[in-house]
Amino acid sequence: MRITLERSNLLKSLNHVHRVVERRNTIPILSNVLLRSDGASLEMKATDLDLEITEATPAQVEQAGATTVPAHLLYDIVRKLPDGSEVLLASNAEGTAMTVASGRSKFSLQCLPQSDFPDLTAGSFSHSFRLKATDLKMLIDRTQFAISTEETRYYLNGIFMHTVESKGDLKLRAVATDGHRLARADVVAPSGSEGMPGIIIPRKTVSELQKLLDNPDVMVTVEVSDAKIRLTIGSIVMTSKLIDGTFPDYQRVIPANNDKELRVDCQSFAQAVDRVSTISSERGRAVKLALAEGQMTLTVNNPDSGSATEELPVGYESDPLEIGFNAKYLLDITAQLTGTDAVFLLADPGSPTLVRDLAAEDALYVLMPMRV
Repeated sequence: MRITLERSNLLKSLNHVHRVVERRNTIPILSNVLLRSDGASLEMKATDLDLEITEATPAQVEQAGATTVPAHLLYDIVRKLPDGSEVLLASNAEGTAMTVASGRSKFSLQCLPQSDFPDLTAGSFSHSFRLKATDLKMLIDRTQFAISTEETRYYLNGIFMHTVESKGDLKLRAVATDGHRLARADVVAPSGSEGMPGIIIPRKTVSELQKLLDNPDVMVTVEVSDAKIRLTIGSIVMTSKLIDGTFPDYQRVIPANNDKELRVDCQSFAQAVDRVSTISSERGRAVKLALAEGQMTLTVNNPDSGSATEELPVGYESDPLEIGFNAKYLLDITAQLTGTDAVFLLADPGSPTLVRDLAAEDALYVLMPMRV
């Protein structure tokens, strides 16, 4: 293999694919990126056996071929080369080493045979549809913070994506929960998604996908089966295994009869929560909200360091109520809200609270209270 390409193109593609590769690997080939050149492009592929990302980038191909080299090492080398330079990649006849040359710099990297590189793309997909990158990014951005990190409840370690009838329309819905909070977001279901299986997209796949959706004008092709999802974003193809489990019936925890309505300026509320929670301990991050007509008092008590209170004017006309929440969870939810005002629908100190975004009808959040 012998090819020349722009450093900027090589770096951009490597940046997309190398993140999949785990830093510590017991299987040597999984530390490598597969480089395959033919025609006028270089295709790069990296995998951790659960997730695979492939991207093609333009290149001048003198001699077609394929090999694999250490992914993080190649990325670090290319990152440190000067802007605007051209990079030559050339493997030796035996396929045991590859030269990376640019200007006066020259590196030699050890190769492993491309025949050892695993392939994730086998299998067919039952459903295929296209949606705007902005819609997919919105679904992910509004829900991913609520993904559970507890490995014991592995079926909560991702975003549950499915189609659902809502107010007479078919919606593509994303839901995530860790048992303490829940986030739900909808977009109009794209043509082809009807009847798709409900899928749980793993946390790592969600995180990588978020970084790839940086161009709002792109249409994303999504292909789904019971076990895998494949997303095509421009020249990038991402294939991932899905979490094999049953997502719980989340509708049961969304309260329907919360009758106490609280309206609060989102920014002022978030800043007040952030200020009073400065005094809370890492272990118990509870902030108490005492609601009375037109006013909220936020209180944090920490037996080791002291207490903090702050008052806020709010829209509240129901009976007085005291309720506690985890300060971090409150801040996570307010960070997702796009409007100036947030609406909290409350029942009592022990029941889940519903949070709505006035500027985005298609998203809602549920938060479990804490004892304070």
